[in-house]
Amino acid sequence: MLRMTKQADYGIVLMSYLANQPERPFSAPDLAVETQLPLPTVSKVLKHLCREGLLSSHRGVKGGYSLSQDPRQITVAAMIAALDGPIAFTECIEDTPGSCSQEDNCHLRANWQRINQSVTQALEDISLFDLAVSSRPPLVQLGSVRGALAN
Repeated sequence: MLRMTKQADYGIVLMSYLANQPERPFSAPDLAVETQLPLPTVSKVLKHLCREGLLSSHRGVKGGYSLSQDPRQITVAAMIAALDGPIAFTECIEDTPGSCSQEDNCHLRANWQRINQSVTQALEDISLFDLAVSSRPPLVQLGSVRGALAN
């Protein structure tokens, strides 16, 4: 089974939450409550995302964490790579000769590289903005509320 780590999953949840409200920084405890994720994990992930340059940390009363870039510039691939390392389905994805003990006998290396490139490209084509927009609750049209109240 191919699956990213919980750390990457939680990081994308946190980044999406921040992208939905880019005008204000959030503290780690506030993010933990709002996203219903464990505070120790949230703190760890936020610090890691700061080290990788995807988030900024601000000190003080109005401090907290915020995106360091426009959400349109941050890709899903970049978030996963920041938290889990390079996207690779097998050891032979790396261009380093000798990284796989089956390298001399394997006829699938080029195919795995092609698969990895396709998946990576798909993840690079989806931005944090795309994720955040699709996760926002729909706005209620004022006219539809009036119509519903009249019925």
